[in-house]
Amino acid sequence: MPKRKSEDTEQSDIKEKDGKEERRIQCIFKSESGETDGSPFELPVDINREKLQLVCDAVIENEQKVPYAFFVNGEEIRDNLLKTVGEDIITKTEAVLEIVYQPQAVFRVRAVTRCTSSLEGHADAVLYVAFSPNGRHLASGSGDSTVRLWDIYTETPQFRCKGHQHWVLCLAWSPDGRKLASGCKGGKLCIWNPQTGKEICRGLTGHTDYISTLAWKPLHLDPECRYLASSSKDRTVRIWDVMTFKTHMVISGHSAHISYVKWGGSDLIYTASHDRTVKVWRASDGVFCRNLDGHGHWVNTLALSTDYVMRTGAFDPAEAKIVHEEVTDSRE
Repeated sequence: MPKRKSEDTEQSDIKEKDGKEERRIQCIFKSESGETDGSPFELPVDINREKLQLVCDAVIENEQKVPYAFFVNGEEIRDNLLKTVGEDIITKTEAVLEIVYQPQAVFRVRAVTRCTSSLEGHADAVLYVAFSPNGRHLASGSGDSTVRLWDIYTETPQFRCKGHQHWVLCLAWSPDGRKLASGCKGGKLCIWNPQTGKEICRGLTGHTDYISTLAWKPLHLDPECRYLASSSKDRTVRIWDVMTFKTHMVISGHSAHISYVKWGGSDLIYTASHDRTVKVWRASDGVFCRNLDGHGHWVNTLALSTDYVMRTGAFDPAEAKIVHEEVTDSRE
């Protein structure tokens, strides 16, 4: 026994020397309903919240690993047990400290395990899809050079629109939902009537390379939905008058492919390009306003903070019907 006694004495001397003697307190876990789990056990007084979670998982057999918040006398343990309860309670070593645990809300993202439905009909890859402003219809553009209109409620095709000779690369619904524009790899622009599936006007040509994106003039600036902007790889943006079937204006200034165009609510046009810049233009006369640079590579897309408001603001959310008063240019 002298050897054992010598080891105990040596360990005691080390603890006293280092000043790291572990202090413990009797604790027991208690649920919100007042039920206790297991018998009292000892915990280090400086145990932190993360380690307390591990101990709780083992005691209450938390197999689903639900996260818990822990409370002592109504105060949540955020750092460690000692800082929460204070030195006075810790010194009462004969008292059993009740630690109340409460489950925290868990938001889990379930993996997609099945497809609810499939809309089949295109003979080649689907390159672009766009929902109508009222959310009732879906338009899709494909490598088979067609545009298809789908009824979302019945999940059935409504119309097959033919007019392009090349891949349909982009689509855009007019803000009032009564027109659909489509642009293709051949630089041709088509305007469709979603109610009939027929072209409203003959194909609009002018771009010398493929059309990358389309943007209608916002509804509050153009109640008739008469003007449409298209960007192209030919480094230009064309503004079209879909009533006269002619180019209203051509905007140029980028030194590379224009990848995206946006028509803002203050009647400014924003263009993003592979020349690593974003340019701002005045839509009324095409005057260049500002150059936004700083990107180290291509600028591929743009988003305005008012996109959602401009897309849905004219519709009653309850009935998805347009609620603005129709105004024409000829009306006083």
